[in-house]
Amino acid sequence: MTKDVRVIEVKRSIFENNDKDAERLRDELKEKKVFLLNLMSSPGAGKTTTLLALARALEGRIKMGVMEADIDAAVDAEKMTEAGVKSIQIHTGGMCHLDADMTRQGLYEFGMEDAELIVLENVGNLVCPAEFDTGAVKNMTILSVPEGDDKPLKYPLMYEKCDLLVINKTDVLPYFDFDKEKAEAYAKRRNPDIDILYISAKTGEGIEELADWVLTQAKAWRS
Repeated sequence: MTKDVRVIEVKRSIFENNDKDAERLRDELKEKKVFLLNLMSSPGAGKTTTLLALARALEGRIKMGVMEADIDAAVDAEKMTEAGVKSIQIHTGGMCHLDADMTRQGLYEFGMEDAELIVLENVGNLVCPAEFDTGAVKNMTILSVPEGDDKPLKYPLMYEKCDLLVINKTDVLPYFDFDKEKAEAYAKRRNPDIDILYISAKTGEGIEELADWVLTQAKAWRS
């Protein structure tokens, strides 16, 4: 004998509430003229190394800060602080993503009056972070050459949600079977409007172009 069971769509409700909260956070950022960039990637793609290189390229051009999100530890925030970039560490308590409210808490702890550009280095993961709108103005993802050119096929939502794809570690292209044309085509299939840049955070190749992209987006948002 079967019984009627009440089913509550909790997941949908969570996403809807978070989306509304994210819009409210963007309104706050606009009012305070703070450009928030949400940076996502898999672990080891080079998020922190890229941010260190970007901070050097942007020095004296815009007031930059970083919020590092991890399940535990403060290694990345310590690296940024040692490099002279104001940083705070956000521990997610075991969660593999940040939502809008968690981002807001981090921003108020950071102090939005202390930066014109704040980069949120999200938890290293290609699935969960893409599902939750953090309230960021723009989303950026890094794909490193050793990961392969087929990641946009395997993790479509990440590329659908991002405004910029940065392909990192171009210095090792000769040693890996990475097809640039395929990677671009796969990413464009998921998101025809996505911008694509190539960099090597290690050698500095392409960092100036990345800095220009960030400055252009930040200027447009803050005007």
